[in-house]
Amino acid sequence: QVQLVESGGGLVQPGGSLRLSCAASGSIFSRSSMGWYRQAPGKQRELVASITPSTTTRYADSVKGRFTISRDNAKNTVYLQMNALKFEDTAVYYCNANYFGVNVWGQGTLVTVSS
Repeated sequence: QVQLVESGGGLVQPGGSLRLSCAASGSIFSRSSMGWYRQAPGKQRELVASITPSTTTRYADSVKGRFTISRDNAKNTVYLQMNALKFEDTAVYYCNANYFGVNVWGQGTLVTVSS
């Protein structure tokens, strides 16, 4: 069973940067597609970025050019580098692992963009 633990959230001013990390336990990390999702108050959870085992990436239009997803299979960790943060990036960010259709979620980490 894979377990995911996110870290790196916090309070940041508009235009600032944060890096989220998601550490995975278990032996299937390198074969899993990994993703970052977010859920803002009153809104549905949405995909922010994803990365396949072959490191193909995909981004939501709203974060293209500002966010970068990466993975380190040796550390069983996926990252989300967030730059040029905007008020509308405020949300709880969730890490997701998808292993042949089986989804595992982390507990979430709060990112607040505020002046």
